[in-house]
Amino acid sequence: MNSGIDTSLEGIEKMPINVFSEKAYLDYSMYVILDRALPHLGDGLKPVQRRIVYAMSELGLSAVSKHKKSARTVGDVLGKFHPHGDTACYEAMVLMAQPFSYRYPLVDGQGNWGSPDDPKSFAAMRYTESRLTPYAQVLLSELGQGTVDWSPNFDGTLKEPVVLPARLPNLLLNGTSGIAVGMATDVPPHNLREVAAACILLLESPKTPLESLCEHIQGPDYPTEAEIITPRDELLKMYSSGNGNIRMRARYEREQGDIVITALPHQVSGAKVLEQISQQMRARKLPMVEDLRDESDHENPTRLVIVPRSNRIDVDRVMLHLFASTDLERTYRVNFNVIGLDGRPRVMNLRQFLEEWLVFRFQTVRRRLEFRLRKVLDRLHQLDGLLVAFLNIDEVIRIIRTEDEPKPVLMARFGLTDVQADYVLDTKLRQLARLEEMKIRTEQQELTREREVLERTLGSKQRLKTLIRKEIQADADKYGDDRRSPIVTRTAAEALSESDIAPSEPVTVVLSEKGWARVAKGHEIDPAGLNYKAGDKFLDLARMRSNQSAIFLDSSGRSYALQAHTLPSARSQGEPLTGRFTPQAGSTFISVLGGDPEQWYLMASDGGYGFVVQLKDLPTKSKAGKALLSLPKGARVLPPSLVPDRESGRVVAISNEGRMLVFPISQLPALTRGKGNKIIGIPTKRLQAREEFVIALICVPEGGSLVACSGKRHITLRPRDLDSYQGERGRRGNKLPRGFQKVDSVSIGT
Repeated sequence: MNSGIDTSLEGIEKMPINVFSEKAYLDYSMYVILDRALPHLGDGLKPVQRRIVYAMSELGLSAVSKHKKSARTVGDVLGKFHPHGDTACYEAMVLMAQPFSYRYPLVDGQGNWGSPDDPKSFAAMRYTESRLTPYAQVLLSELGQGTVDWSPNFDGTLKEPVVLPARLPNLLLNGTSGIAVGMATDVPPHNLREVAAACILLLESPKTPLESLCEHIQGPDYPTEAEIITPRDELLKMYSSGNGNIRMRARYEREQGDIVITALPHQVSGAKVLEQISQQMRARKLPMVEDLRDESDHENPTRLVIVPRSNRIDVDRVMLHLFASTDLERTYRVNFNVIGLDGRPRVMNLRQFLEEWLVFRFQTVRRRLEFRLRKVLDRLHQLDGLLVAFLNIDEVIRIIRTEDEPKPVLMARFGLTDVQADYVLDTKLRQLARLEEMKIRTEQQELTREREVLERTLGSKQRLKTLIRKEIQADADKYGDDRRSPIVTRTAAEALSESDIAPSEPVTVVLSEKGWARVAKGHEIDPAGLNYKAGDKFLDLARMRSNQSAIFLDSSGRSYALQAHTLPSARSQGEPLTGRFTPQAGSTFISVLGGDPEQWYLMASDGGYGFVVQLKDLPTKSKAGKALLSLPKGARVLPPSLVPDRESGRVVAISNEGRMLVFPISQLPALTRGKGNKIIGIPTKRLQAREEFVIALICVPEGGSLVACSGKRHITLRPRDLDSYQGERGRRGNKLPRGFQKVDSVSIGT
């Protein structure tokens, strides 16, 4: 059945789908890059921003005019130049009006244009009113002077400028950000006076190195008084590569014990910062803060008050934590990716950017002067004809009255050109009669002098350079202001650890033989009186503070760390450490350490090897622990021995053969892990057969005595007695007295 629809493919272009999709995607990508997301180097504007500024100037919304409804501007922009969504267009307009978003706003708004806490809280465009700011003249004042190219609008009915003739590098002054396809741009704002000074320096000395330019442009200058804490060398690296990061930090001061935040980083909401701090307080991660208040008002746009819990709180340490964990410190990406004068996007360093902008400025000024010169020459040409007509006014009037075609007669009679004849005929008779010869000649002289100046300037690169320098300096004097964002050196932010946040109180960590651990308040705990599981009993304890780490050592020589306050209460039977750690199969926990991080301990195996280590070198975050002590074949781990005197104390080692060796502890190395050095000589074969090994190891302070127990008997060895057992480290030692060949335990005597 014929439906009347032509189903043939005649006249339809065929194309493989991969070719079509590639071309379509590339076309879309180039459109987004060049006509939406990236700014032009010349005026620093994206197309929508340029069209808004131009449309407002066409509406007569200068800085001295009355405000008009923003909807009127948006309507003109959409209807004439930018056929896109009104919401996106209005948001772009709002951004250029917010003094907390734009360093040098282009739009002067009336009504609700948002707030630093919520930049998106602006009123609808039917409620707000706007006009251009005085600074906008930097972009517009030379627009009608032949300075830039024009292109048809989207429907070909109007013309719009391809770029605005900016008298200053607006892209550096106001910055911008945008995401295109496969590339993005993030240019921070800068101070007008600093940028103008750098431009003038590069103008006068084209070979000026980047480092000299950065003496003027110290760094970005955001529309906030928060501090820039990026180091100087990182700023230089950023400006030399066109990529980098900027870190900003809030400013605060002390006021009667309270912390008062007076400036926030760029685009940071005070309400969000307070919420972030409140979340930490609710989670008990900020016990040193008692209260928060927002006292911001019209006179003090940013005034956030943090109340410490007491005067003993280290305020600077608390603020470093808040800088690390909230938006009080923020990092901004920098990427100088712009569309250059050749119409192509590329990443530039600071010197390349200023050089190319000065080329743009030279082109703009030259076109402006050439345009003005043409106007002057045309006017002089007209005045020459007008003077001839004035001097022969009667004859001119007669010709006009009597001739059907006066124009060719005037041209033939007085030697006038076509343009001059038209101008004479277009001049009203009463104006021509009222003209005086002196007025015409005076105007001719003024225009002749102007023509000579223009021709000399256009003919001399040095004169052109001087003119540009004076104009840049004049704009800097007119629109420039002081730096808002100070560049300072600060301590790096660091979040508080769990041990810093936890309250510090005396606790005792108790370890059982089965590897169960718990914590009791105070140091006067009786571990034997605690309740243990059936078949389990007390093994070891460590007295410390609740915000310190408990270090556990297992039979394989690995150490593990755990915050003491995270262990269950001693009122319970504790919990198995295998639930917190993942020790090697078959290994058991043999000891627990804790207390002063600077305290030294002797770590050794019963194979007769060991070393000393500080407690602060033992903690690890790994659940698998840290390989602390390497064991010789057949050896086992001995419980760590406290080192009371690192400089002059002595090590006492006793073997199961009843041999004892004493030597200075300073002869043992300080390591963080390893096997250590030989303490007492144990034959390797006898060790592997478990026939001879170390059974007791202790560190005795200078002048201290040793108590050795064997069964129910004990012997006290005074310093002079220990001297008789002193020998070189690694020797087998001397035999103990008869009856003490099998020592059960040793301790330091009083």
